[in-house]
Amino acid sequence: MSTATAWKTPLPLDVAAHEAQPARPAAARRVGDVILDVQNISLSFGGVKALTDISFNVREHEVRAIIGPNGAGKSSMLNCINGVYQPQQGAITFRGQTFHHMNSRQVAEMGVARTFQNLALFKGMSVLDNIMTGRNLRMKSNLLLQALRFGPAEREEIAQREAVERIIDFLEIQAYRKTPVGRLPYGLQKRVDLGRALAMEPQVLLLDEPMAGMNVEEKQDMCRFILDVNDEFGTTVVLIEHDMGVVMDISDRVVVLDYGKKIGDGTPDEVRSNPEVISAYLGTSH
Repeated sequence: MSTATAWKTPLPLDVAAHEAQPARPAAARRVGDVILDVQNISLSFGGVKALTDISFNVREHEVRAIIGPNGAGKSSMLNCINGVYQPQQGAITFRGQTFHHMNSRQVAEMGVARTFQNLALFKGMSVLDNIMTGRNLRMKSNLLLQALRFGPAEREEIAQREAVERIIDFLEIQAYRKTPVGRLPYGLQKRVDLGRALAMEPQVLLLDEPMAGMNVEEKQDMCRFILDVNDEFGTTVVLIEHDMGVVMDISDRVVVLDYGKKIGDGTPDEVRSNPEVISAYLGTSH
């Protein structure tokens, strides 16, 4: 059966019709050793296999993309990495420490932040307060002192708000800092979602379709912010995205999933010319 209809945007794999864009120079960003290693992950829901024996790694400071048709298991893979799902088989190694089961808080405390495909913001709260929730793990005062804003707790809150204000400046949303998030256009809400993840000061940032539903200008802005986070902060980025122009332009390496199995892994150019990936995207026979 053809899977071509499952794609939101067709992959520019026909090199005769689509000239490959030059990849970003990874060496200039000091891409380092493996920081995250996914080893033989299998995940099932009842009798339905979502992931089957998936392995790949992520190097420090790189942009690593995960692509595939709808239902290929991309979001499930991110959910395994950040502890939302517990795979039945396999393990995940983060900075040399191997885990078979972790919960989301443990993953966050280790330095992994996540944005979601469907926005999960507090719509009645301001932009500033939404991003402040990302500082929760950095707060040392107990809830009572925070509520009373007494002594050290008040000084700590001031310091945390200063960190949030820097993120707001970085994302160029100063004019909306006191605006309830629910009143913002969709593209700006996605930017706030990114800001909340950045507030955790992550070593690895997991982005689940950060450009879904955006127009061209909004996508360009989001691409710029992702590259700036990667370049200036040195944050490692793992990205799910359906816009193949974006994936091919900003990614260092790409892993391809189809029906819960890995069918390709390599640089954008290697993936672009992989016959199995071409078949999965274009619905042609092997």
